[in-house]
Amino acid sequence: MSKLDDSHFPSVNALSAPIVQSLIDNAIALRLDVSTLSNGTTVIDAGINAMGGLEAGRLISEICLGGLGKVNLRATSNYDKWSWNVDIHTSHPVLSCLASQYAGWKLSHGKGEDAFNALGSGPGRALGSKEELFQELGYKDKAESACLVIETDSIPPVDVADHVAKMCGISTDKLTLILTPTSSLCGSVQIVARVLETALHKAHTLGFCIAKIVDGAGSALICPPSNHTITAMSRTNDAILFSGQVHLFVEMDDDEAAVMASELPSSTSRDYGKPFGEVFKDVGYDFYKIDPMLFSPAKVAVTALESGNTFHAGNLNLALLDKSFSNKCG
Repeated sequence: MSKLDDSHFPSVNALSAPIVQSLIDNAIALRLDVSTLSNGTTVIDAGINAMGGLEAGRLISEICLGGLGKVNLRATSNYDKWSWNVDIHTSHPVLSCLASQYAGWKLSHGKGEDAFNALGSGPGRALGSKEELFQELGYKDKAESACLVIETDSIPPVDVADHVAKMCGISTDKLTLILTPTSSLCGSVQIVARVLETALHKAHTLGFCIAKIVDGAGSALICPPSNHTITAMSRTNDAILFSGQVHLFVEMDDDEAAVMASELPSSTSRDYGKPFGEVFKDVGYDFYKIDPMLFSPAKVAVTALESGNTFHAGNLNLALLDKSFSNKCG
């Protein structure tokens, strides 16, 4: 793939900083808890002890996109039971989705029952993560502050914040951690808002030149949250797998665009056909035994800008969506 030229892009941490500050300034209205760790790191609780909500989840999704994307909540009449969508658009899909939103920073501390293990996403990745993906993209951020969004149901130890700040090359008081449990309203929104990112990540995994993807938009239904971990995980994934729709605009010829469209939908995976929670159970709850090609939107359109032709693949699956959103899994 062709690398991004970071000289042409602003800092994703700088762009998202005003949105982070708005969460802090409006914490009470957004039902968030803001605290400070002993090392000065700001922690925004968006679902552990705080209630959070859909609007907070929408703003956190825009932070995850590095301030380069727009996220909206929209009513839809396309479904009998589920009426609200998350819509995402970014004119810098590779940078905002893969260099920021993708949950690729593995964080861990301690052992046994007291161990902390979680995945970090958001603009802080582009500043401090050592993922190989950044070498491929050719992009690293430069900023005086950083924000990392962590999918977790517990407050991270101060040592984790120390590590993240050190890797980012900033002082600990310039770091903000946003905590979004999968079971929370904020978690549901910000995970489903990754529908476009799943298409970018799958295209990258399949070996397409993702630098040719120049614009993109996506949409998926907001799933009902669940305090049952596997059910919450299943519903957030299934919202994308069965209701996710993505439209990519690419600088490709018709043949390449058609192949991309045909290979991106979730239905191309060998594990497609049941709610994610059942798939997870069938592999003994070993995440790495699941076909990675499963994690992608249900329906894809790819427009080749040179010809103006659009290629379509995949289908929505309302029956599986209803099964997932209505039942407990695992």
